[in-house]
Amino acid sequence: MATPLADRLLAGDPRAIARAISLIENEDPQAATLVGRIHPHTGRAYLIGVTGPPGAGKSTLVDRLIAEYRKTGQKVGVLCVDPTSPYSGGAILGDRVRMQAHAEDDGVFIRSMATRGHLGGLARTTAEAAIVLDAAGYEVVIVETVGVGQDEVDIVRTADISIVVLVPGAGDDVQALKAGIMEIADIFVVNKADREGADRTAASVETMLSMAEWPAGEWRPPVLRAVATTGAGVPELVAAIAKFRAESGDVLGARRRARAEWRLREILGRRFMQHLERDVLHEGEFEKILEKIASRETDPYGAAADIMGRAGKGDGGRSVEISGESVAVVSPESSTDRPPSPTIDHVGVAVRDAAPFIETFRRLFGLHTGEPEDVGPHRVRFIETGDSTIELVEAATPDSPIAKFLEAKGQALHHVCLRVPDIDDALAKLKAQGVKLIDQQPRRGAHGSRIAFIHPASANGLLIELKQP
Repeated sequence: MATPLADRLLAGDPRAIARAISLIENEDPQAATLVGRIHPHTGRAYLIGVTGPPGAGKSTLVDRLIAEYRKTGQKVGVLCVDPTSPYSGGAILGDRVRMQAHAEDDGVFIRSMATRGHLGGLARTTAEAAIVLDAAGYEVVIVETVGVGQDEVDIVRTADISIVVLVPGAGDDVQALKAGIMEIADIFVVNKADREGADRTAASVETMLSMAEWPAGEWRPPVLRAVATTGAGVPELVAAIAKFRAESGDVLGARRRARAEWRLREILGRRFMQHLERDVLHEGEFEKILEKIASRETDPYGAAADIMGRAGKGDGGRSVEISGESVAVVSPESSTDRPPSPTIDHVGVAVRDAAPFIETFRRLFGLHTGEPEDVGPHRVRFIETGDSTIELVEAATPDSPIAKFLEAKGQALHHVCLRVPDIDDALAKLKAQGVKLIDQQPRRGAHGSRIAFIHPASANGLLIELKQP
């Protein structure tokens, strides 16, 4: 029987580590379960963030840091964040072109990660990848940012210590000190210190530091010089990292809590958007809302308030997924004997010709209509009204139920559609109550939804449709 991935990862299997990071990068559903499994085994690694402008020699400096830590027998994990390839979607620079001297060292694991469009200098899943290396037993984890300019501030939310690497001769020395760089640095390193202008660059940083007030006992970032190509100054950098670690116990705890808060908020935000697009908005509705904002028919705040209002009506017993496990959300009024409270999805109107109705709603209210769709013997068009829609139902064949309805009653309200989170469960509970159903099992409806009709005899003559998007 194969050993579970989490167990192999905790045992330090490099292939399991690589597989786990790939699952996380691809946001595979298994990744959440995996992180939940290994998270209790983390918290031992020290995360070192290395950032700075392009050409500062960050990779060479990281290579030297690896060598220094390996001298003491510590296992080192490295996450190198690179730009995204427009062809493969992966990191442009690969593991094999970096830090060649450590390629055969079992105590070193190096992984390149693509930003995939994420700003801030890191990939969106860098924090989880660091958790993997931590759980696998790497005492030191070094995170090197992509190095695209002055927006590398995400590193402070990921690392226990942030090292800003500068280089002389790269233009205005003050440019490197803008956009929050002064605030995120715990240590400044002027690399390539054998070049002309290194002293001026270091002096510029010291001048900027002297303008701030440093309370007694608070860490003041030192400004170090190094020549990464020769290793000069690297032992001093390692010593400064150790000193910061020893003197910042309270800061470390606060940073790790802040890091957990930031990551939790980011995950919640992403999953809430997925919930909105999957469970609240109709298919293609988000794009329609964007078109309305672009055409000035509505504004972003109004659109957001409308969507939040719809989301705030409650899930009515819908299950949500947390860390890979399904957790039911049930309102206090819900009962196991009846289906969860539904919401109105649309009202269906039988019409001989939808065109005049479409024009009327457009002219009077500025409402837009989606593309026609054939569903069995009927042709349907949906008029979007915000919280719900109006479905115009035409007969596609002379002998269709709608054709017979029109012949008997004319153009009129045909049915009311209620949206339910689980149509199979709803039908089962209705059957248990003795409700007469037209559809014993769900069938395909418009937009790929699953639908079923309750017989009018069980609803005072009203035809009710159930729909699961």
